[in-house]
Amino acid sequence: MSAGIKLFTGNAHRDLAKEIAKFLKVPLGEAMVGRFPDGEVDVKIYENVRGADCFVIQPTSCPANDNLMELLLLVDALRRASAWRVTAVIPYYGYGRQDRKAEPRVPISAKLVANLLSAAGTHRVLTMDLHAGQIQGFFDIPVDHLYANPVLIEYFKKKKLINDKVVVVSPDAGGVERARAFAKRLKTGLAIIDKRRLSPHEAAVMHVVGEVRGRVALIIDDLVDTAGTLVKAAQALKDSGATRVLAAAAHGVLAGPAIERLNASPVEELVITNSIPLDGKSTERLKVLSVAPILGEAIKRIHDERSISELFV
Repeated sequence: MSAGIKLFTGNAHRDLAKEIAKFLKVPLGEAMVGRFPDGEVDVKIYENVRGADCFVIQPTSCPANDNLMELLLLVDALRRASAWRVTAVIPYYGYGRQDRKAEPRVPISAKLVANLLSAAGTHRVLTMDLHAGQIQGFFDIPVDHLYANPVLIEYFKKKKLINDKVVVVSPDAGGVERARAFAKRLKTGLAIIDKRRLSPHEAAVMHVVGEVRGRVALIIDDLVDTAGTLVKAAQALKDSGATRVLAAAAHGVLAGPAIERLNASPVEELVITNSIPLDGKSTERLKVLSVAPILGEAIKRIHDERSISELFV
């Protein structure tokens, strides 16, 4: 039996870790996560964790390699210090976009990262809005998969948009299930963007499937990276007669020209969560919601051996 909850974090997102610790009324564990002179990650746990239920809070966002290595070494250090259980809390699962062999001679990076986490001694993974649900099957250890939808839906309900004048839009065929669940909760219609990729990093929007004319279009996706797909989808919706375009995503990667594209686009507001630190990236069109309470509640339920699925009933 565990001796209680202990929370640890690397350098990926200390602000989120502090929020979760405040929600749980548990102090962050004492640990050093630094660098050797040659750049190698240097980790040391400064407190006794023998028999403790340890949770390592670390999104593997940019810089993905550094953050992933910090996570693996923290897990290894806790396991070797005789922690009762080590759970990797990964609000954003980096390398999740390569989840299959979409073309010859490419890796399945999401599976490799799952193998690395297991090899490091992770007993359990707690993550949020995986790029593809089947990534859970890449692990041979338990995976608790949370969703940011309740947080996002609550925000849009408070905006009091008129339901029959709103349509939820999936930016591609792969995101239809996510958008359908969102539309069901908001009691709105559903539309789909028919997207054809010109290259792995560039998408061309062909046309809109569904009725959007005269309606407020709400684009739902799991993440926004460079915002290229989002901007093209928004323009297609405006060209199809949408009166306004809003967008929401669980993860705001916002790499490269994302902010500039967003500011120059028809998207009035992009709502994201704090699963990834913004690192100074901001615009008036960006709204950030906290997922600390839902992650904190999940951690509490894991520790108490209670149901996680009840959070989404």
